[in-house]
Amino acid sequence: MRILKVEPGERPYEKEIENTLRDVQKEVGGGLFQPVYIGDGIVLCCNEESKLNGMEPNRWLGDFDIVCGPFFLVGDDGCGEFVSLTDEQVRECMERFGEPDLFSGEEPELEPQAEIYFF
Repeated sequence: MRILKVEPGERPYEKEIENTLRDVQKEVGGGLFQPVYIGDGIVLCCNEESKLNGMEPNRWLGDFDIVCGPFFLVGDDGCGEFVSLTDEQVRECMERFGEPDLFSGEEPELEPQAEIYFF
């Protein structure tokens, strides 16, 4: 499937990967991955433990969080399955994530957030 790979400090690039757990995990630096639905049938897949593992800051995700480590963008078929990005989605993602963000390393958003559970 056609994805857009985004690595810290680099411009995104298109890549073909298989739609397998192994390939998805490989693209986010191994381990657990977290899909984040960012709209228009686009999913951002990142390493779920990137901040805990001290991965390098990559891009701002909105105004309140930073994605650390490598991530990729992929399409969603509307039923929860990953599919190739369309040309329009690639253009949209390049517009949003095309330029690397700069970080001081002091941003509070780089701190891992504790999960809060209510019983």
